[in-house]
Amino acid sequence: MQSQVSVHGADIRIEGRLIRIARLEREKYEALTDPESVLEGLRNSGVRIDLFTFIQALPETQPKYAYPMEWDNLAVLPVSTFDEWYKHQIRFPPRGRIRQAEKKGVTVREMPFDDSLVKGIWEIYNESPICQGKRSRHYGSDLETVRKKEATFPDKSAFVGAFLEGEMIGFLRMVVDEPRKQARLIEFMSMVRHRDKCASNALIAQSVRSCAERGVRCLIYERFAYGKKAADGLSQFKEVNGFGRVDIPRYYVPLTDLGSFAFRVGLHRNLADHLPVTFADRIRQARSAWYRWRFRHVLEASRS
Repeated sequence: MQSQVSVHGADIRIEGRLIRIARLEREKYEALTDPESVLEGLRNSGVRIDLFTFIQALPETQPKYAYPMEWDNLAVLPVSTFDEWYKHQIRFPPRGRIRQAEKKGVTVREMPFDDSLVKGIWEIYNESPICQGKRSRHYGSDLETVRKKEATFPDKSAFVGAFLEGEMIGFLRMVVDEPRKQARLIEFMSMVRHRDKCASNALIAQSVRSCAERGVRCLIYERFAYGKKAADGLSQFKEVNGFGRVDIPRYYVPLTDLGSFAFRVGLHRNLADHLPVTFADRIRQARSAWYRWRFRHVLEASRS
């Protein structure tokens, strides 16, 4: 169950049936600078909310509020110049893959928001029903749905496309904050059938170049680690490309007695966080195998 409420200009998403947990709708790319006014608005909204959670904004990593908290984390890449990143911040494998992408004819460039970009993203979304071992929520989207989704924050967004013989085979989207100090990767995807072209590495390289040219000093790629989830290909990709783990406070503010109880006993966490690491990993592997079998015909067609 999910609903929304707007307080003091902030769009808040509310999720859950038994425990109603609220957070910023745009938490991935907007920081909460005045939590007390938002909390006051939520208390007076007339909507049942048991817990409100928000993450502290970088660069401050030590707790600055007295609310109950737990440690969260981000994958952060400090940016100075492209040459510094390429020569000193990344390891040998990504450098080789960037060169390999160039040799195989992959080109990358920033793109304006137009019909060509929307069509390219739509084709990438609809290539495979599976993304990172899970069912892709974008698979089956029509062009208009993709257009509306990507049209948000046009003044803050930068799109980078990877091309092979005129076809867009990968893209990423960055959202840059108002002071232009930080950028967040909120979308990043490449075609499965062109995985050998190393488009993802070429896209990351261009994102670093774009940040350096804008004077953006910090590139954030979501979390570095997810709960008890074992290290996987995505976390390794982040690490070899220069992203490091930065621990940062996540606050949980109870707004009801149920919210206080839920936080004390850990009901605000995902089910996977309560399971042993090995067991949770087996569940993910089984889920991935199920989706590969279920969509085997689509996957075979996408690779041909």
